Amino acid sequence: MEHVQSFSLFTEFDISLFSSGKHYRLYEKLGAHLLEVKGTKGVYFAVWAPSAKAVSVIGDFNHWQDEKHPLNVRWDGSGIWEGFIPGVQKGSLYKYKIHSHHGGQVVEKADPFALRAEHPPKTASVVWDLQHAWKDQDWIQKRPKIQQLDQPFSVYEVHLSSWRRGPGNKVLSYLELAETLTDYVKKMQFTHVELMPVMEYPFDPSWGYQITGYFAPTARFGKPEDFMVLIDTLHANGIGVILDWVPSHFPEDAHGLGNFDGSHLYEHPDRRKGYHPDWKSLIFNYGRNEVRAFLISNALFWLDKYHVDGLRVDAVASMLYLDYSREEGEWEPNIHGGRENLDAISFLKELNEAVYAHYEGVQTIAEESTSFPMVSKPTSMGGLGFGMKWMMGWMHDTLEYFKKEPIYRKHHQNDLTFSLTYAFTENFMLPLSHDEVVYGKRSLLYRMPGDEWQRFANLRLLYSFMFTQPGTKLLFMGAELGQGEEWDFQNGLDWYLLEYPFHSGIQQLVSDLNHFYRSNDALHALQFSSEGYEWIDYGDAENSVITYVRKGNTTKQLLVVCNLTPIPRKGYRIGVPKEGTYSMVFNSDADMYGGSGYTVKKRVKSGTTSWNYRPQSIEIDLPPLAMIAYTLPR
Repeated sequence: MEHVQSFSLFTEFDISLFSSGKHYRLYEKLGAHLLEVKGTKGVYFAVWAPSAKAVSVIGDFNHWQDEKHPLNVRWDGSGIWEGFIPGVQKGSLYKYKIHSHHGGQVVEKADPFALRAEHPPKTASVVWDLQHAWKDQDWIQKRPKIQQLDQPFSVYEVHLSSWRRGPGNKVLSYLELAETLTDYVKKMQFTHVELMPVMEYPFDPSWGYQITGYFAPTARFGKPEDFMVLIDTLHANGIGVILDWVPSHFPEDAHGLGNFDGSHLYEHPDRRKGYHPDWKSLIFNYGRNEVRAFLISNALFWLDKYHVDGLRVDAVASMLYLDYSREEGEWEPNIHGGRENLDAISFLKELNEAVYAHYEGVQTIAEESTSFPMVSKPTSMGGLGFGMKWMMGWMHDTLEYFKKEPIYRKHHQNDLTFSLTYAFTENFMLPLSHDEVVYGKRSLLYRMPGDEWQRFANLRLLYSFMFTQPGTKLLFMGAELGQGEEWDFQNGLDWYLLEYPFHSGIQQLVSDLNHFYRSNDALHALQFSSEGYEWIDYGDAENSVITYVRKGNTTKQLLVVCNLTPIPRKGYRIGVPKEGTYSMVFNSDADMYGGSGYTVKKRVKSGTTSWNYRPQSIEIDLPPLAMIAYTLPR
């Protein structure tokens, strides 16, 4: 093994971009890169550590000895240490040993730009390159059309290690998931999967939300190329891939980003802005240019190297507000005296501008739980620039309503209808996510009231209501099975439940709802526009019935009726927009879903009895706890 040779991948322009926070492809420069320099093969290492007085690469190739392979600091003040080490090979383990100017600290750190990491609980980085012959050119070419905001977007949220387990409770590999998960999502007719964080993380109970390796898919399920195969396979079957991405905080693990060079390099130095009291983690310094470049480079990396189709950005609310989870006196107002984090707001806008400028047809989705304005509006209009935003208010109000005994629902109809007053202020995604089935909240099934039949009928009605409301959709794995237990990240879903008719009926319902949503222009073409939704009657609280029309760009429209009690309504009259024959196209109470099979006319002709302020009306029999949908006459 020869000693470190002077070599650099950086140009002066690279350094200028980096220091100004505008270098969005840092992964091509920083990190470990297998190269051949002057006929000699080895690895070029580069790491940002401006507070270091010495940095060396330690690894299995030098017996983890300090000073064997010291890096050279650049002369330009960038704080980048670099060098080429001949003979280091793909698969070599390494870390950076950093001697800090601050108090003589010496730390050993994993590479922030490592493409691969050791399997936890081991913490070293692995020299790697990304080689995969992608076969998804057709998908990438069609993606700008497939992922337009007027297209169906039905997302299956998945935690890879607990979706399904093999014999002996063994986690499935990326390659096993490429076959089984793809087949299942295709069968269930979801348009997308959203993977809870796959970037390397040390602590299983964090579910992946405490990341130490932002550029490395977790080694728990295989090699980086295996993860590429999973994405390629999903694409080959017409399924988009969204990654859960966490720029809001990171853990204090010794090998991670915290105190990286003996200083507050990635985290904000003021604990009021740099420490998250809820998650006991560190918060990025969004005002530091190099940190912004790191994060935006990371977002683009997954779109570039892994061909992902979107990023769901976690915990945006925690980034937007200086007083998030803080008591009075624990935070400092911004320069205008407000509570908004101006640096984070600026960063999020720049992030979205970069994503949409560089990759056609992708989407960013904000998990944002407050009324912060214009989250999903373009930055040119003063918005944050996200493509969509999770509709947490809809989720909360809807679940609050559905958990009530039907006899009391007439007093709470506003819980179900209020979200329509603001439904078109953002491009909303309706989420029933993992957060709703943990920490004692119970499974969705067991939040429903009544006996067994009523629980399942309520759950079918909840999903049917969701899929006919404006906005895109997200269901967490297990919701489609009628999972009885809360989600347990240490075990697979209870697939045996499908042996029971009520559970297999729920699964069939969700598959059919996905098909219904995808195949009806009226349910998605105007899903973010008030022109796509018309109330017929939201005021019949006494009977707990709501009626509305969904419209698309075609002449085909849908009349949707929800009976929210277990009492069938015989001869229920509804004012309708058009004269003619109405044909039933969906019934959540059908026998095949485990419903009552209550007889409902498949076709009904309107009459001239005026009702709901309309000159035409129809009279139908409403099944218990059910959604039924009719096509309007052309």
